[in-house]
Amino acid sequence: MAIDFYIKQADTLPKIKATLKDSTGAAINLSGGSVAFRMRRKGTTGAPVVDAAGVITGAATGQVEYQWTAANTATVGTYDAEWVVTLGADKETVPNNGHITVQVVDNLLA
Repeated sequence: MAIDFYIKQADTLPKIKATLKDSTGAAINLSGGSVAFRMRRKGTTGAPVVDAAGVITGAATGQVEYQWTAANTATVGTYDAEWVVTLGADKETVPNNGHITVQVVDNLLA
């Protein structure tokens, strides 16, 4: 299992950033839309531990980011994550062929 993003326990930086692409590999134009970031513990089902608005930093080029809270990274472990794009009445989940793997690593003061 490849890890796509690492962050230390209780840290809020670095932000997780991405360029969202459709199934053909083209950047999704996010103009007039919104984006959410979702994450849940790998191997579990049910409600995500993070389900919050992301920030569109480059609408035409599909660039987004999410600012962590300390609560988001409080529990060490491996997580599956995804972005949910809303454009009018349409929704698209990225990536649509799997998940982003996030690893929250313990810190020495935890």
